[in-house]
Amino acid sequence: MHQQKSLDQIPEHATEPEVRALLGELITLLPPILGENLVALYLTGSLTYGDFDPGSSDIDYLALLDRPITPFERIALEQAHADLFEGYPVWRERVEGSYVVRAMLRSVLPPPVGRPYLNGGAFWHPDPPYGNEWLINLHAVQETGIALIGPPPGALIPPVRIEDVRAANRRDLFEERLPDIDDPAALPDSHHEAYVTLTLCRILYREFNDGIASKRVAAAWVSEQYGDPWQSLIERALAWQRGQELHAREAVIAFTRFVATELETPAP
Repeated sequence: MHQQKSLDQIPEHATEPEVRALLGELITLLPPILGENLVALYLTGSLTYGDFDPGSSDIDYLALLDRPITPFERIALEQAHADLFEGYPVWRERVEGSYVVRAMLRSVLPPPVGRPYLNGGAFWHPDPPYGNEWLINLHAVQETGIALIGPPPGALIPPVRIEDVRAANRRDLFEERLPDIDDPAALPDSHHEAYVTLTLCRILYREFNDGIASKRVAAAWVSEQYGDPWQSLIERALAWQRGQELHAREAVIAFTRFVATELETPAP
């Protein structure tokens, strides 16, 4: 039987009634579909470490499974989420969820197999594999994740070494972000400009600091350490809200190159 938790444990900064109501419906719709295949449901992301902004943040969750989902379970999950978003249209494209099989947790490098992934209002087809964010996200779940169903993350997720997280950050920067910065598709809109700016702040922060830091904390640290011209870009990224234009593409490209210079050569 699933051990369902109370929403009272969600931090006070996440008291928006609509967000709490959506999460309440999420933890009631998954068990009937997945049954004993659902090992745990973890809330993660900005809702769990004090950085949630209702104007720009997403709702992130990780569902931990005993085995891969069946075709029937997939159809039922897709329909259940479509029905859920009918009642919460503002959040339709701002809920991000991954369905991970327990066996994948043994891997330090990104697992080669895809996982059911919800983003942009629908499940992706085919199932996308994780990139270098795999270990970064797993570390965040282990350190700050909130169990909405099942035991706490530390009871199921093996310890993640900060050295491995730093190596994943470097791969993310040098293998994915840096090679793509001149591709127009890499920064298609203001949302991506703000997201990449703050992600780069977290990459820099993690290189020199242990533990989990919100984007806001990491951004403040980078602003204090490096000042302008990056402080102005970071402040604009922090203040960005959905629907606004940032017009920061060239500045984000320059910041990416700067962070790569600071980290020098990627770890072998």
